[in-house]
Amino acid sequence: MTPRWARAAPPLKIVALGDSLTAGFGLPPQDGFVPRLQAALRAAGRSVTITNAGVSGDTATGGAERVDWSVPDGTDGVIVELGANDMLRGVDPKVTRAALARILDRLAQRRIPAMLVGMRALPNLGEDYARRFEAVYADLARERGLIFYPFFLEGVAGDRSLNQGDGVHPNAKGVAAMVRAITPAVERFLDQISANRA
Repeated sequence: MTPRWARAAPPLKIVALGDSLTAGFGLPPQDGFVPRLQAALRAAGRSVTITNAGVSGDTATGGAERVDWSVPDGTDGVIVELGANDMLRGVDPKVTRAALARILDRLAQRRIPAMLVGMRALPNLGEDYARRFEAVYADLARERGLIFYPFFLEGVAGDRSLNQGDGVHPNAKGVAAMVRAITPAVERFLDQISANRA
């Protein structure tokens, strides 16, 4: 019989629940965020499989409505990346907050750990909207003790060389920059999951 310490642990099953930024809008499948993140984690020696549950155009409310069928039983953790479309449509941050809270509450009920990824508001929406919108993520993460990555497009937003022609969605170089930046936070999330499993 193989001793317990010698058995390889099964890969962690992670779901990336998000919108077009997660889905890889406008990119060949291999260049999207999810496959690139999975490749980076595996290159770092992590045994992980990431399922792409990104839906282009989805709002936080849309994510809340599909969270159960987007996150199958047996999932070890969920990266929650939603709200950019709420911001682009000027949705009241209270609505976005309520929807994200529904997602996080449902995952907690199912005992599935979550990591929260934040978004920033465009300057033309005004300082008040930006303050209220951006606070949604920090507040939810703090209240629930979640690993939090404040801005999904950190270092990419506003850089023409890292975005597609629409100026909104990252190109392959932009995705690579996003993956480099977020990987340490995702690794902390994986460590947290593994520690809770032990």
